Amino acid sequence: MVKTATNRIHIKGGRVVNDDQSVEADVYIEEGVVKGFGKDILVPGGARIIDARGKLVIPGGIDPNTHFEIESNGVTSVDDFYKGTKAALVGGTTLTIDCVLPEKGESLAESYEKWRQKADGKVVSDYSLHVAVTWWGEKVKDDMALLAKEKGVNSFLVFLAHKDKYQLSDSELYEFFTHCRELGVLAMVHAENGDLVAEMTKKMLGMGIRGPEGHVLSRPEELESEAAQRAIAIANRVNCPIYITRVMSRSAGDVIAAARKRGNVVYGEPTAAGLGTDGSHCWDKNWKVAAAHVTDPPLRPDPSTPDHLMDLLANGDLQIVGSDNRTFTTSQKAVGKDDFSKIPCGVNGVEDRMSVVWERGVVSGKMDENRFVAVTSTNAAKIFNMYPKKGRIAEGSDADVIIWDPEATRTISVRTHHQAVDFNVFEGLTCHGVPLYTICQGKVVCEDSGSVVHVTQGAGSWVPRDRRCDHVFKRIHAREKLRVPKPVEREPYDGTVAKAEPEETLKVAQPTKPTMEEVTTSTGVRDLHKSGFTLAERGIRDLRKSGFSLSGEQVDDNVPRRTGQRITKPPGGSSSIIF
Repeated sequence: MVKTATNRIHIKGGRVVNDDQSVEADVYIEEGVVKGFGKDILVPGGARIIDARGKLVIPGGIDPNTHFEIESNGVTSVDDFYKGTKAALVGGTTLTIDCVLPEKGESLAESYEKWRQKADGKVVSDYSLHVAVTWWGEKVKDDMALLAKEKGVNSFLVFLAHKDKYQLSDSELYEFFTHCRELGVLAMVHAENGDLVAEMTKKMLGMGIRGPEGHVLSRPEELESEAAQRAIAIANRVNCPIYITRVMSRSAGDVIAAARKRGNVVYGEPTAAGLGTDGSHCWDKNWKVAAAHVTDPPLRPDPSTPDHLMDLLANGDLQIVGSDNRTFTTSQKAVGKDDFSKIPCGVNGVEDRMSVVWERGVVSGKMDENRFVAVTSTNAAKIFNMYPKKGRIAEGSDADVIIWDPEATRTISVRTHHQAVDFNVFEGLTCHGVPLYTICQGKVVCEDSGSVVHVTQGAGSWVPRDRRCDHVFKRIHAREKLRVPKPVEREPYDGTVAKAEPEETLKVAQPTKPTMEEVTTSTGVRDLHKSGFTLAERGIRDLRKSGFSLSGEQVDDNVPRRTGQRITKPPGGSSSIIF
């Protein structure tokens, strides 16, 4: 390769920010790799010089949660792999991790190949893939093993929501976590109680609530926190690390924070939308505005939620910010105009994620610049086993670098964003923190704050990820040795043992009514009043009930009667009356 200014870059005078330290240093990039780092480094001639004085030099952002070209309710999201990854670069994100979503019963391996075919010819930045497990069986287990061992997939997503479509049962979840631990891959969970969401959806529709507000009302936050708690508990039983994606509520965030304090290996990912806006917009009188904010789990109407989630993120209780970028136009959302359950779920965020986190996190004083790098890049690189090639600026790391201006501002608007969607949930938000230059694969792909973009469709690269990530599994391996159940050594029992009857003979027999012969005494008298027979069965007319019948029949007609007799000497004296 001829070494020219296009593949040699010298970043001078900037403040290099990693997750653990910030230093004044130059950075030299050659052939897609950081070759020099420090003060007064020797740089060959012919390099392009970027003056970074007064600016921050940070690792390229990693978005762990995108959904480009995803189908929902019969429509396909408008940000495809080209438009989506291009918008990501403008916003300072140099790697995205999308998610393969097989249909129920579809081969995971075949679905993975379809996603690769869709993406490889379009992406303009590096990318990787999670794979969703939407059903369970031996074929799924085999596909997971194949993808993990041969295709570079080290994370698999399951749903506790979407009943009768993608939702797994608790027993299947147990088997899934067990298999993930054995393979050394990360189990990811979309946490909502799908059974109750289905019931609440029917209830809202039955009450005549059919607009976007019904979506939020049918998915209250306790259904998210309950599912998160359940998933963490089941994963802990099999010693499996777990990653809760799309943490949208205060209570779900608190569940994860509490579990981490107990020592559970659990990670939590809030979204840019969950940190930058709230769910009150779903009650907007303008249906377009309300529907644009429909996503799942829903944005919470409690206005304190974004600040609470940011506090958890800043303090280390939550670890990564994803965009969960799923973009549908107004006309696409309108397939659910008369039924909120049919509105395609999803919001934008891949372009604005880093600026929103800087504004809500750093400018507010909740986190410093190093924590910002951690939650937008480094932690994802560590958790998904790409560190230190990704998520760090150091000699030998991939040259994915952002020149970040912490003082510059921009106002987010649908009129200026690079995404294909016709609405932006951050509309009107003014953010400090703007990427002046984006360098991906050692090339300047965006400059002048995104006003100049140099990308080639299909130039991005697939990034495979090895399983058994030390950052995730070190504690798991140690606990496996300590948690092995052992039998108690004791003297064998040598006492008497009761004879156990077969279960069939232990069933309690239902009482049966005796026959007339069984209630006949030895003197020939039938003791019917204690036998359980009704008056009619005893042949006695019940005078409390009407005996009228059109046929003239009576209940005791079958009882033999003697004919009338003359009683000549009744008690009390003689009589000639015939009884």
